[in-house]
Amino acid sequence: MNTIKIFCENTDSHLEVAGGTRLLEMAGNLAPRLDFKPVCALVNNKVEGLTYPLFAPKRVEFVPAHSSIGRDVYIRSLCMMLYKAISDLYPGLTLRIELSISRGYYCRLLDACGHAVHLSDENVEEIRIAMKRIVEADIPFKRKEKTTEEVIDIFKREGLQDKVGLLETINHLYTPYYKLGDTADSYYMPLVPSSAYLDVFDLRPYKSGFLLLGRDSENPESPAIPIMQEKMYHAFTEHLKFNKVIKVSTVGELNRAVERKMTSDLINVAEAMHDKLLGRISDDIAERRRNGDAGIVLIAGPSSSGKTTSCKRLAIQLMTNLIVPKMISLDDYFVDRVKTPRDHTGDYDFESLYALDLERFNSDLERLLAGEEINLPTYSFELGKRVETDRPLKLEANDVLIIEGIHGLNPELTGTIDPRHLYKIYVSALTTLRIDDHNWISTSDNRLLRRIVRDHKYRHIPAAETIRRWPSVRRGEEKWIFPFAENADATFNSSLIFELGVMKDYAEPLLRSVPHGQKQYAVANRLLKFLDLFTTIPADQVPSTSLLREFLGGSSFHY
Repeated sequence: MNTIKIFCENTDSHLEVAGGTRLLEMAGNLAPRLDFKPVCALVNNKVEGLTYPLFAPKRVEFVPAHSSIGRDVYIRSLCMMLYKAISDLYPGLTLRIELSISRGYYCRLLDACGHAVHLSDENVEEIRIAMKRIVEADIPFKRKEKTTEEVIDIFKREGLQDKVGLLETINHLYTPYYKLGDTADSYYMPLVPSSAYLDVFDLRPYKSGFLLLGRDSENPESPAIPIMQEKMYHAFTEHLKFNKVIKVSTVGELNRAVERKMTSDLINVAEAMHDKLLGRISDDIAERRRNGDAGIVLIAGPSSSGKTTSCKRLAIQLMTNLIVPKMISLDDYFVDRVKTPRDHTGDYDFESLYALDLERFNSDLERLLAGEEINLPTYSFELGKRVETDRPLKLEANDVLIIEGIHGLNPELTGTIDPRHLYKIYVSALTTLRIDDHNWISTSDNRLLRRIVRDHKYRHIPAAETIRRWPSVRRGEEKWIFPFAENADATFNSSLIFELGVMKDYAEPLLRSVPHGQKQYAVANRLLKFLDLFTTIPADQVPSTSLLREFLGGSSFHY
């Protein structure tokens, strides 16, 4: 019998296995030495499903459901199980997974005319029970691969026209897909081996549809508990309506628009939408200023949301309302480095709220609002302490102070300031373009691609390093930004319907430079597969005032 040597990262040991052994069988043999049930594995730092057969020496690391990769595999598998349950219960209706929100995934059912079907609580419970039965039946997810023409025919029979539209624009010779019983579907990550793996989930009625809830990140043995995100929902749905008007809601529709040379129109309309949203926010601030309020505008949002360009474009809009914007940076209010809090690893935690001199910051704001002149502090990152320079600042009657920083929505930042003097804006790239009806585009992935391109261009940081740092960035966002998003007076969605088509040519070479031997290759490989779905959009069509230029370069703004 032909045997091969496999190195298992989890046990730090080599194992002899028969050629053709599947990862699932190997995991079973290692079960006494693993303290979790894997849902997929990294094979030479590439994500593979557990049905993957081993025919040559490899490095294997089994992945639990509570890891970032495992969560994605788990939730995509849940989506296919949900699709099967709905296909069995309501043949003729279309499942659309719209977006990630409230710690879950907002789903709707549409009729043959594309109109939303209102679901009662009883309907949602019926779907949940059907999914539980599929879990109990332990049905295997079977990965198959056929010519793209054959897969298109399968999806046409299933009524999955959104998938057909995508496959017709990407020109792949062969296409993988999955079968769960007699239900066919496609996903761009591996799925779990069988439905029995998906025993932790929930459905909750939400708006005209329901939320699909996977494992809770803090307590993986229980389903996530929804949180209220009404302002986020409004920002998302406003862009969903916009997508419907311009007839581009999926990657396939975007690719068709590129083929028909309609991208200039798309770009112009999307940029005009940004102007309109920022103009609306500016008008609201101006109205409050007339009443003596909103003298301070605080802008916050997660990494690579385009906060800096949003500030600059908002400043222009405010000037059209005869308001003079003045800007300061929270960075200048850092405490001396010796007083900076440390994180769980012992490193300085510059993202902590308490890395700021809150007492000095609030005192300066109070004096500015009282009409006094202050001297702005200056922080020297080289020296690790504040240095005093001559930087006088005073707010006149028509002035507004704009402050950008990750803590802008945290009420503790401005604890001594009367809330009526504050106007808070949440900025995030809330991606509303879908791959297809069952595959959404991760807002986090969109921002990561922006950051990879920007880090390379302006900071000479390689993609592998940006990817390595990303989990830490995300943890900071979860702690210091996302919990306060609903405190905002306005939410600005900084995503652009065309941006991933433009980003493709910039990001792909950087992602290909990530060495196969590094852990970061798993993310780089996944993002390359994702970008492969897009038809390239030339960057020369993007105006110099576009928010996207903050990442690509060529902006008419100074940063």
